[in-house]
Amino acid sequence: MLPQSAAADEVLAAEVAALVNVVYATAEAGLWAGAAGRTGAAEVAGLVAAGEIAVARQSGRVVGCVRVRTVADGVGEFGLLAAAPQRQGAGIGRELVRFAEDRCRALGRRRMQLELLVPRSFTHPSKEFLAAWYTRLGYRIEEKSTIEEAYPHLAPLLATECDFLVYRKDL
Repeated sequence: MLPQSAAADEVLAAEVAALVNVVYATAEAGLWAGAAGRTGAAEVAGLVAAGEIAVARQSGRVVGCVRVRTVADGVGEFGLLAAAPQRQGAGIGRELVRFAEDRCRALGRRRMQLELLVPRSFTHPSKEFLAAWYTRLGYRIEEKSTIEEAYPHLAPLLATECDFLVYRKDL
């Protein structure tokens, strides 16, 4: 995990936010109305200050990131998972998920979860890839709802109807 003091590093927060936004622009293309980014430097700095962000670096550059947190008694969660597009397929995402699971296990969490937004009216290649990949990692869909139920403030920003899936696995 990044040290909480790293929240003051504006360059780092901007670098992580830029990475997430580049990755999510492809991973969620067509789901959101407009061209708003997934996150910003201020939000990332807040998550770093909360002790929830880990990064992967190669040659001093951030090439991946993940948010790790506790969401319920005994349940950890990872999100904001991103690997630099030029490094995708190199195992960065897998190692970040492994890190998140190990961290939660060390904190006494018995289960791990992730959230995935998927369009209802079309097949999205990135979402299909992620669903299959998460399944290979041992995650199973345990909840299916709508964004309106899970994050009502985000619903008006969608360009298409989506299902909101929660995957979980035992650690």
